[in-house]
Amino acid sequence: MRRALLIAILLGGCGGADIGEECDDTGSTDECVDGAICDTVEGDRAVCLALCDDSDDCEADEDCNGVSGSNLKACHPDG
Repeated sequence: MRRALLIAILLGGCGGADIGEECDDTGSTDECVDGAICDTVEGDRAVCLALCDDSDDCEADEDCNGVSGSNLKACHPDG
C-alpha cells in the first residue's frame, strides 16, 4: 500500500510547468502542461503560454501570436 501511494505521488508531480511558469526550451511543448508551449516574453525570459488558434482563444490582455521555433501560436501578453 505504501509503495502504491509513493508511486502515485511521484507520478502526480510530473505534469510539466503551468502556464506562466518559467521554462527553458523555446518552441517546445514538452516542459509545459498540456495545452501550453514554452516561448520568450519580456526580452529573454521564457515561460509556458497557452496555445491558441486566434486571439478569441486568449484573455482580453493577450494576443495570439506565433511561437519561435515552431509552427504553433500562443497567447502572448499585450505590449
